[in-house]
Amino acid sequence: MGSAPSSWPDQGSEEAPFFTNYGEANRYEVTEVVGKGSYGVVAAAVDTHTGERVAIKKINDVFEHISDATRILREIKLLRLLRHPDIVQIRHIMLPPSRREFRDIYVVFELMESDLHQVIKANDDLPAEHHQIFLYQMLRGMKYIHAANVFHRDLKPKNILVNSDCKLKICDFGLARVSFNDTPSAIFWTDYVATRWYRAPELCGSFFSKYTPAIDIWSIGCIFAEMLSGKPLFPGKNVVHQLDLMTDLLGTPSSESISRIRNEKACRYLCNMRKKYPIPFTQKFPGIDPMALHLLERLLAFDPKDRPTAAEALTDPYFTGLANSEREPMTQPISTLEFEFERRKLARDDVRELIYREILEYHPQMLQQFLCGGDKANFVYPSGVDRFKRQFAHLEESAATGEKTSPQLRQHASLPRERVNGIGDDLEKPSADYCIRLHVCEQPAHASVTYGLNKPLSSSRNFLKSESISASQCVVIKQKRDNDEESISEYMNDAVDGVPQRIAQLKT
Repeated sequence: MGSAPSSWPDQGSEEAPFFTNYGEANRYEVTEVVGKGSYGVVAAAVDTHTGERVAIKKINDVFEHISDATRILREIKLLRLLRHPDIVQIRHIMLPPSRREFRDIYVVFELMESDLHQVIKANDDLPAEHHQIFLYQMLRGMKYIHAANVFHRDLKPKNILVNSDCKLKICDFGLARVSFNDTPSAIFWTDYVATRWYRAPELCGSFFSKYTPAIDIWSIGCIFAEMLSGKPLFPGKNVVHQLDLMTDLLGTPSSESISRIRNEKACRYLCNMRKKYPIPFTQKFPGIDPMALHLLERLLAFDPKDRPTAAEALTDPYFTGLANSEREPMTQPISTLEFEFERRKLARDDVRELIYREILEYHPQMLQQFLCGGDKANFVYPSGVDRFKRQFAHLEESAATGEKTSPQLRQHASLPRERVNGIGDDLEKPSADYCIRLHVCEQPAHASVTYGLNKPLSSSRNFLKSESISASQCVVIKQKRDNDEESISEYMNDAVDGVPQRIAQLKT
């Protein structure tokens, strides 16, 4: 995903630092800060071993709130287990310097150029071929996610990363859940779910006691409609306004749908609502391919039982000539053992230990030692965290003053710092050679999957008119509440020149 261009400066040409083969962070050269938020900072970097450009996310004070730490645990675990060409991948997670005292996490992701929100803002007339290929990849990714018994629950344009070659990646699994048949829905679905504009009707007032993957299908329908029109379909200011906008387009729901509503106030509101008739989608979206509108109507069915599954939607005639079951990988449901922590109340140290265990998945040698019960050394493991703290601080300071500067390079480093053992401790002092062997950076072994859409689908021209690089949606601790009253006039009206020939070929 995005190797460094030939014009990229040779960051590794300077004198090699002392711990080139020791501290794993020496492998990455941070170049610029590309995003900030309540979660921390995201910086673009270059993997000096492969030349690949990556996004490194520093997540601050992970354990300040246990609920936020649990969300991070859930997400990094899901992204390890869900391997699919349409889901963003974690390349690596830095080993913290101390197993029991670390506070920040550095996660290395594949770097994507932008997100769908920025693309729609900058291009109000995306070609029909873009609509089709983007929707196909979203549904293909959701087919895989739902097969794993996972509900994303927060799909929106900002959580869909894209490149100029039309590759698409679903990200931000902080609110995702694994569905267990024996999990009571009253406990299972208690937190904030989905930005209001993309929230399914059954989530407005908690209509149904048992949610289904159809909540994600509705969100994809809203995103698809936004691609077609260039603006959000249901920009509700509150729950009541949201329901009004939905029924203005879809008409009042049937008595059968209303009878299944569990929220008394919502039921009474819809029962007392004046009769509304649905607006034809051809009137709402003039000039749009009728086959696209037919599929959109299916995705936006008010009653969740009337919406197609992701697998069913992929067989719609709209995808004739593009859909191919051999390019739509499936998976088995995720083992309930992976998410046993969801069933019990965790203390801060419990979450820290579980996150550390996940980090070790990206450090095979240390994982093997951990599983064998050999992780007893009471010293600070030298890692790249201190170096990254300096580099991030340096870049943030430069960005604040508007200066263009190169990242700080490591000038020196120290050997592992031995801790003072407590009375009665009889741990043997580890040698430096022993520590070095533990810190040889190895990538997790997993097969590369392509499934037919890895080749560029458009010309080399970059149709993403926003210069921002959005990799900041991949992991989130604190759920960022989007401003639901965001003005629709924010969307720009730039035009797109030309249609990528390779996408057009898919329809023939």
